[in-house]
Amino acid sequence: MAQIYSDDQISIEAHMNLGRMGNNCYVIHPAAGGAGVTIVDAPEGIEAVIEALGDTPIERIVVTHSHFDHWLGFDTLRAHTGAPVLAGAEETNLEASRNIQPLRDGETFAVGDARVQVIHTPGHTPGSICLLANRAVLTGDTLFPGGPGRTRTPADLATEIESITTRLHTLKPETLVLPGHGDTTTIEASRAEYAVFAAKDHPADLAGDVLWLES
Repeated sequence: MAQIYSDDQISIEAHMNLGRMGNNCYVIHPAAGGAGVTIVDAPEGIEAVIEALGDTPIERIVVTHSHFDHWLGFDTLRAHTGAPVLAGAEETNLEASRNIQPLRDGETFAVGDARVQVIHTPGHTPGSICLLANRAVLTGDTLFPGGPGRTRTPADLATEIESITTRLHTLKPETLVLPGHGDTTTIEASRAEYAVFAAKDHPADLAGDVLWLES
């Protein structure tokens, strides 16, 4: 566990490379303490997050998208807290038994004095969301250092690229990108990498694991 971002309103702890899929889990805290503690994603290995939190009250659990590796620790987390669970309102393949509450594009929720904004970024999945928390954005599997999240079809890749360029790359350049796996980057660095990709021709069937500098 490491504090990866902080300002005068919030701090964000990162629990990185959890479980077999190397997931990241983030905890957003009010800087002054109090209500609003938010867990983002519930991967395998969530026990480390629970141990670090101790008796800290949890306000909510937000899961960035429906893929199984972001839910593998859900039952363990649910045994620890009855906090509501939220995911994108447009998401598919969510288990009804989990009683997941919808988060709509543009909606905000409070973490202490800060407002965290939901950004709908379809492509990796139909309802993938990112969370803008002041000068940090938690991107799930939508955006990574070096490229977009894996896609199944060229149409999905086109959708994801549109999400990235119109919803994320428009954020302030210094915004810290906190992805669902791997290391951090910034919006400025991602824009520069994407410019290299955009300047090249690509096959019509491009999809899967795409890298801005190499694909």
